[in-house]
Amino acid sequence: MSSKLKSVTKILDIDESSMRANKVDQTSSLLLSLIALIGLGVVMLGILFLMQFEYKAPQVIVLEPERIAGRGDHAAGFERDFDPPGADEVEQLSEPAMEQTLQMVTETISTVAASLDSLESNSTATGSGTGKGDSRPPGPEGEGDDIVPRFERWDIKFTARDKRNYMLQLDAFKIDVGAISGGIATVDYVTNLSTAPSKKSISPKEEKAKKRLAFVSKTENVLLQYEKQVLESAGIPISGRQILKFFPKETEEALGIAEKAYFLEKRSKDFRVTTIAKTVFECRANPKGGFQFVVIDQRYRAGAAPVKK
Repeated sequence: MSSKLKSVTKILDIDESSMRANKVDQTSSLLLSLIALIGLGVVMLGILFLMQFEYKAPQVIVLEPERIAGRGDHAAGFERDFDPPGADEVEQLSEPAMEQTLQMVTETISTVAASLDSLESNSTATGSGTGKGDSRPPGPEGEGDDIVPRFERWDIKFTARDKRNYMLQLDAFKIDVGAISGGIATVDYVTNLSTAPSKKSISPKEEKAKKRLAFVSKTENVLLQYEKQVLESAGIPISGRQILKFFPKETEEALGIAEKAYFLEKRSKDFRVTTIAKTVFECRANPKGGFQFVVIDQRYRAGAAPVKK
């Protein structure tokens, strides 16, 4: 029995020195703790750094249709002449009965003096005749706002080191180069300028239906020479004709968005296209590849919105 007890005691006899932490364990635990603290500190610093930046959702800019007022072939004036009555209205303007005429006499006499004064002021203002003319600005006849049209308001600048680079810029925005007038009844233009130039000829009516924005090349410079060379290479006569660049609808909309974004950032949060006199764009290389239009200047009409502070 004693031998068995001794054997059990021998099994339970544990060396306590083996359970103590040695220097290696203490050092590794210290290093792990330091690493954990440093990692926590880095995470906290990262959170504090990110909290300094205010998140801004991407700005969505919606363009409203521009309603441009114009008087067409109407004479310039300070008010608006009445439109001639239609056939259905003539019947209502026929001569009234005798009793109605007598009743209207007294009402008419009281307004004669005022009418004469009005006619006299109209004659003085217009210089001839007694009509009021049309107070709308020059342009195609229509009702709308007094807006500088885009083809007059926008100034688009290109800079190219050679002909191919210029054609690449135009093709990036699907801009066609064409020629009109000069005794030729068709609108002739070239597409795919930098790859496979292709000549197309359509009637003015068909071109109008496309509703493309067109800019006339007025300044005689090297870029205009490139445009003429492309037209001549495609067999399009250019003598005595106007050279134009036709902008598709999607490019026009992109320019409109850039114009509005510049106004909102630099001028006022209350966007009013009626206050813009000139917007200057420049075609630049896009860091992500290709090209982009950037607004470099914007000028405003009298009574424009105050500068954004």
